[in-house]
Amino acid sequence: MNVRICALLFLFWAGCANAQGFANLGTDADGYAVPDPAYRFEFPKDHGPHPDFRIEWWYVTATLSGADGKDYGVQWTLFRSAIAADGPEDGWESRQIWMGHAGLTTPDQHFVAERFARGGIGQAGVVADPFEAWIDEWQLRGPDFDSLNMTAQGSDFAFSLDLSATGPLVPQGKNGYSVKSSAGQASHYYSQPFYTVTGRLDLPSGPVDVSGNAWLDREWSSQPLSESQTGWDWFSLSMNDGARLMGFRLRDNRAPAYTSATWIAPDGTPFPYDDGAFRAEPLDVVDVAGRSVPTRWRVTLADRDLDVTVDALNDQAWMATAFSYWEGPVRFDGTHQGRGYLEMTGYE
Repeated sequence: MNVRICALLFLFWAGCANAQGFANLGTDADGYAVPDPAYRFEFPKDHGPHPDFRIEWWYVTATLSGADGKDYGVQWTLFRSAIAADGPEDGWESRQIWMGHAGLTTPDQHFVAERFARGGIGQAGVVADPFEAWIDEWQLRGPDFDSLNMTAQGSDFAFSLDLSATGPLVPQGKNGYSVKSSAGQASHYYSQPFYTVTGRLDLPSGPVDVSGNAWLDREWSSQPLSESQTGWDWFSLSMNDGARLMGFRLRDNRAPAYTSATWIAPDGTPFPYDDGAFRAEPLDVVDVAGRSVPTRWRVTLADRDLDVTVDALNDQAWMATAFSYWEGPVRFDGTHQGRGYLEMTGYE
């Protein structure tokens, strides 16, 4: 979605004294740049960083089939956060902090790794053209945004995947201006939901050749939530007929959940939907790391005759990182069939 969970840690580092919204994501922008509904994306420039905004991320999820007949899921995410609205960008005094998350999900196991870096010393960063995003030895890079290699490794897993775009970039919300609350909080948000994938996973049981599809999200903002929003449930669903759906609900302790969605036609044409059109209803709750988490959902978008049941590949896909959350691959069935990814935060 993507107000991604790792940005939360950065906001704590930024010295936020009182929690506002989920993990301070409702904190006032206070001198940072704010999203503008009149802004139009510029590529390849916008593939790179936006240091005047407080937070942003480069986020990839992949649903994969192995040569061993099993399904897998992979997550690769790089987050940037500014710890001050202005200041130096070079050396150890840089105001930019970086974090990376990698996850690999099998039907029976879930592997997690995490990286931290300070900007300005070369340990992490992003270059727009030719594209390269990295933190330590993890990389997402290629001659352009249409052809990328993605690598990461942890103590007990690794992956190297090649991504090739087969469709266009897609703005989320209205021309890329994605509203997150009735109070008007928003982000700039676009996706590349049309990657095909080939590559290899390295697991404790040995290497596995895989193929499948990937979805990349780009988002940046400075105050993406309202102060009373407590967490979110974000879905990316890829239909077998070639259509795509991004939808989320932001839970609020003072008001009904706020929802947003974009239906993406097989040719990449987006159809954004405002609050209330997209609905996500939890069906089953399981115990995950001592928390009650819904991992089976009914998702509907009446305007597109979408009514599906979404099930986790592995309901224990808990990201035990500095700020923990649930994230993993899903399958869905009903009026449409396919695979996708689900991210859920704020379940404590």
